[in-house]
Amino acid sequence: MSTDRHHTAGPGGDEAAESDPGSSALTDGAPTAPTDPAVRRARSTSLPLLFLVTGAMSLGYGSILTLLADIRDQFGFDDAAVGLIAFAGFLTGFASQVGLSRFADRGHTATMVRTGITIAALASGWMLVADQLWQWVGARLLLGLGAGMVGPAVRRLVITRDPANVGANLGRQAAFDVGGFVVGPLLAAAAAELLGLRAPFGVLIVLYGAVLVLLARIDLTSAETERSHRAMRSLLARPAVQAALAGAIAFYLTIGMFEALWSLLLRDLGAATWLIGATLSLFTIPMVLFAPRGGRAAQERGPITVLSVSITVAAACTLVYGFGPLWLLIVISGVHALADAYTLPSNQVGVALASPPDQLASGQGLLGATGLAVAGLAALGGAAVYEAFGRATVFSGTAALMMVFLLLARWRFAVHVRDQAVADPA
Repeated sequence: MSTDRHHTAGPGGDEAAESDPGSSALTDGAPTAPTDPAVRRARSTSLPLLFLVTGAMSLGYGSILTLLADIRDQFGFDDAAVGLIAFAGFLTGFASQVGLSRFADRGHTATMVRTGITIAALASGWMLVADQLWQWVGARLLLGLGAGMVGPAVRRLVITRDPANVGANLGRQAAFDVGGFVVGPLLAAAAAELLGLRAPFGVLIVLYGAVLVLLARIDLTSAETERSHRAMRSLLARPAVQAALAGAIAFYLTIGMFEALWSLLLRDLGAATWLIGATLSLFTIPMVLFAPRGGRAAQERGPITVLSVSITVAAACTLVYGFGPLWLLIVISGVHALADAYTLPSNQVGVALASPPDQLASGQGLLGATGLAVAGLAALGGAAVYEAFGRATVFSGTAALMMVFLLLARWRFAVHVRDQAVADPA
């Protein structure tokens, strides 16, 4: 399949949107993009600030990821317990994105963003004093809830602020998202080494407070559009959305494995805490640099075309993690990161282009919820399989599942193309 742009550039198969990816199909509930120059400038200026909010939220996740091995060792948890801590954040992130993202489509983006960041700050405060498993799980539940409220609302704002460049903007946002993991692991590792395990969570409290102050400068208003109580079901009925979600499942399988197993795998192969943090940061650098290109490629060539290449490369890298020595894992993770730089924004662009204009946040919430559910189950199950059968089994099985869901994505997209041809033979 050489290209799928003309089949996915407009939500719901809108003919005008197909010819112009920046058409009104992606505007904020209005028939056209803003024509007032002052409004356009204000919205354009707000985009970098929205990207910073996204980066700050991901920094918290990156910090905790680095510390999982230390949490296990200091508090005497086993590998399965660490998987449960990782799974807890995915669980509430899933629930909030499924149940709450539609409120961003109803004009409550400001409330969603501010409340979510406040909850994340409270979760970090709890981690300052947690010393039992249920407390760590509870704090992760809160952090997932807050992040799940912020993500879809901010992505809706990014999509509708500049519809003509939705691919590049989602790519830039993805770059800031993973950029939080560049700063987070290094910051957490340094603070933990110098000041103790609790110090990174104090830093997060300060960071989230600063983000709340920053929000006073950002226009968070969004037109009220969607009022259906069946938003998720109507989205799931679309073959193009199904294709995008299948591709997302293939991607988030490895995210869950990284969340629960990367620090454990490297520690078991002899890596120190600083090296674990460094590898996580190095992994994200290609994603920061190339995610905008990945978003543009998805908008220009079509998400399914880009995903077919990037997920295949990522699956091959995942297979290597099950057998290679420490140095090879570090090297191959750079190739994996480059592939993910195209996969992540392609998933977001695919769902944005397949969603009706009044369900943009719901579509992004569905994507995020799917990713969190898959990553959470992968983290929980992967940790148990790793402990029982070792790394070869868990990573080779993950690579095989990734390819299965890529084939499923291509099949559902082919159904979408067929339906479009039947609906509009011209």
